[in-house]
Amino acid sequence: MSERQLSLNLFIYPNGHHEAAWRHPQSVPEASMDIAHYQQLALRAEREKLDAIFFADSPSLAESDREGVRIRFEPVTWLAAIAAVTQRIGLIATASTTYSEPYNLARSFSALDHLSKGRAGWNIVTTSLAAAAANFGLDQHPSAHDRYAKAEEFVQVVGDLWDSWEDDALVLDKATGVFANGAKVHSINHVGTHYQVKGPFNSPRSPQGRPVQVQAGSSEDGRDFASRHAEAIFTAHQTLQSATEFANDIRGRARAVGRDPRQLKILPGISPYIGSTEAEAQRKFDELNDLVLPHVALGQLRRLLGVDLSGQDLDAPFPRHLVNFEGSESQASRFKLVIDIVDREQPTLRQLINRLAGARGHWVPVGTPVQIADLIEQWFRSGAADGFNVMPPAFPEGFEVFLDEVLPILRKRRLFREDYTGTTLREHYGLSRPVSRFALKSA
Repeated sequence: MSERQLSLNLFIYPNGHHEAAWRHPQSVPEASMDIAHYQQLALRAEREKLDAIFFADSPSLAESDREGVRIRFEPVTWLAAIAAVTQRIGLIATASTTYSEPYNLARSFSALDHLSKGRAGWNIVTTSLAAAAANFGLDQHPSAHDRYAKAEEFVQVVGDLWDSWEDDALVLDKATGVFANGAKVHSINHVGTHYQVKGPFNSPRSPQGRPVQVQAGSSEDGRDFASRHAEAIFTAHQTLQSATEFANDIRGRARAVGRDPRQLKILPGISPYIGSTEAEAQRKFDELNDLVLPHVALGQLRRLLGVDLSGQDLDAPFPRHLVNFEGSESQASRFKLVIDIVDREQPTLRQLINRLAGARGHWVPVGTPVQIADLIEQWFRSGAADGFNVMPPAFPEGFEVFLDEVLPILRKRRLFREDYTGTTLREHYGLSRPVSRFALKSA
């Protein structure tokens, strides 16, 4: 087995990552509300030795059109039910620093790490959707810069809470009646700009020390944040060049703040359309795109670019001149990704919305199993990626064909494990277990 191995997560999205997946003849939309459906997906992913399953989340309903609604359950609760039927696969949930409190969030993820015996990961987001503000009594959604400033303090507080019990603080000596060593259970006494939290935490340190910290922002603020805090980065890229530049930049920033870049996994999203021939793969892509409702797809484009293109000719070249490059959306990484597609490929408006319908700006390769495996290997060996978030266009077929047809090729090339060698998510990713900050201070 080669020293460096791919990390592969299953990114679970209701019905699949193509926005029209729920309309596909094989789709069972009702399954998106059935925990047994998700448990079966997780069990299949675990049988194939994938690193983790991942749930995205947002504290608001992202789509307003009745034809494009995506159901979102609170992911930590959902993953707790999945933890009960699985043994080894990692469990990563998204939670917002803008619309959560540090102590409550720390408890939720610590509990998930305890009950799963060390498989929890926290995907740290600041929430980009402005609609969330009204659900929390706010008149205005904070700016991206302000959200990241708050996130810095939030993550510091959560980490201090998780570390406030040293690893050997729990004594459990029945003879002497000593339950815990009080000298090793610390109040954190945090007083900052946004939070005042005394501590200590109300449960011992979890099996991984801290749940794995994941981050998904690629803006300048997001990259700086990731370089300081992330242990895995979920990112979106359309080309090998873009992915390579991002990976090199992140590793350089991590090195500059004194971190070992090898302790940071870069995991782009990939939503492959796979067929026994290129023609069959293209047919699968076209079948889903034929189900796209243009006004729903244009709504997504409006959220990404901040411009309403309803009424424009779908089969004319994309009207780049209508985009406001000075608007607040222009600072977002996904805005830049979409404009890069426009500039590189000169698509029609219909071609662009179909491309984005496939996976919201993530990589959408179309090809045979060998071709998809070749692309994965190319990105991996070049250092552009340490692995991938696998984003099936539609369930169940899009997931099953990846496992049945692509994964065996990657194994034959000695790029992916035959079996787990560890039991925790940190061990799957090859990440070290962090020492308590308080233990370091007292050492």
